[in-house]
Amino acid sequence: MMKGLRVPALAAALPLTLVACSSRPGGHDGYQTRSYSVRGQTYHPMSVEQALGYRESGECSWYDESSLFGLRRGNTSLGEKVMPWHLTGAHKTLPLPALVKVTNLENGRSLKIRINDRGPFIPGRHLDVTPRAAKKLGFHKQGLTQTSLEVLSVGDGRYKRKSRRRFLGLF
Repeated sequence: MMKGLRVPALAAALPLTLVACSSRPGGHDGYQTRSYSVRGQTYHPMSVEQALGYRESGECSWYDESSLFGLRRGNTSLGEKVMPWHLTGAHKTLPLPALVKVTNLENGRSLKIRINDRGPFIPGRHLDVTPRAAKKLGFHKQGLTQTSLEVLSVGDGRYKRKSRRRFLGLF
């Protein structure tokens, strides 16, 4: 009798497992654009309109706030759990959440990541990414690299707003 229950139980658990293994968490309602302070410095995130299509270049690092089997597990500024397989990052002034294209300027590799955290709070750095993102971008061993980022969209679900694509960079 118990053998007959295993298959339905496994079938029900599979979708939950697949959702938990997603490379980008999601589901935040609205945008986080309020000002905040860290170590006596106040940061004023840009508006959604300012962020759409925004581009910048600078030094990128990676950070690890997760521990899969350990006791420590971090949360992002949006309150989402940080997992080792996520492709996420932190930026000081973009609205949260935002989807950005990050390009490693030293090797040309690029990747779409979800900005769902604040930071890095080290002078001269514009972006922090998770270890998996750093590996895919090809700089995990070095720790730092020069990257460019382009905002593709801001928000999740019904709040999602996409950047307008320019035709040949003209309009």
